[in-house]
Amino acid sequence: MITASVISRSEVLQSMEGFLKENIGTFLKSVETSWQPSDFLPDSRQETFFDEVKLLRERASGLSYDLLAVLIGDTITEEALPNYEAWFHELDGLNRDRDNGWAQWIRGWTAEENRHGDLLNRYLYLTGRVNMREFEVSTQYLINDGFDLGTAQDPYRAFVYTSYQEMATNISHRRVGQLARTAGDDQLSRLCGMIAGDENRHARVYKTFVEKIFEADPSEMMLAFEDMMRKKIVMPAHYMREMGVEMGKTFGHFTDAAQRLGVYTSHDYTEILDTLIQDWKIEQMTGLNAAAEKARDYIVALPNRLRRVADRMPVPKLEYKFKWID
Repeated sequence: MITASVISRSEVLQSMEGFLKENIGTFLKSVETSWQPSDFLPDSRQETFFDEVKLLRERASGLSYDLLAVLIGDTITEEALPNYEAWFHELDGLNRDRDNGWAQWIRGWTAEENRHGDLLNRYLYLTGRVNMREFEVSTQYLINDGFDLGTAQDPYRAFVYTSYQEMATNISHRRVGQLARTAGDDQLSRLCGMIAGDENRHARVYKTFVEKIFEADPSEMMLAFEDMMRKKIVMPAHYMREMGVEMGKTFGHFTDAAQRLGVYTSHDYTEILDTLIQDWKIEQMTGLNAAAEKARDYIVALPNRLRRVADRMPVPKLEYKFKWID
């Protein structure tokens, strides 16, 4: 690993490429062993198809309005995958040659993530409870509008973001699955559990990338971490909207529903930060310059500040009529 005091981000990423190629088989599942959406949904080739769809619809009828809305919002977020892959390709220093380890990771991660939107989209269609055209309009808007995650083209900031985001999506999908089971929809619970498992594995990989960067370039990595936390991690669907609704407004209503259900809350945001501080051993970090020392102090003190704010935040009461649900 590179140990020089002043090195470029590109050099750091190049130094990690061999590690990435050596471990790609554990970071990603092979296509041959991966689950596919059709494994968990009625098979239209079979005579039992309509009976299975009827049973799926009966189970889905027990989902609450807020839970269905959150599931739709999660699905739209997953469906905006083209934006996320394009964002990766804009990061500075990532070698995009086909056989490069970074290129292999980006393609493999994208391929695994692509199954999530496919699976949830088909489930929602089969429930008969969703206005699919309005849902599709929101998806097209989200891809069309893009996003601004505050990372610019910096891979250090990007990997802080993806570590955070993958942990958040794991929580969200896992909790939707738990609520679905309580509502009597074991099938949806299983779908969400499979997706949450992918997100958890992806989170571990991105956290490993950050660990490796801390070893090579601790001060710059710490400053990048601080910058992302000062800006606050925004969800990739923060521009979510419906037809005739101002960009980003629908996302606010979606997050309100998630908070009411306890699917993803301000306390979860803080708990993720606590976990990253612990996993990356921020408090024990050495070899930092003066600016990075101050950045570390800010990061370490931040969870308690966020917790106090979260404790004062009321649970959103105002319910919203989404165009996705008739």
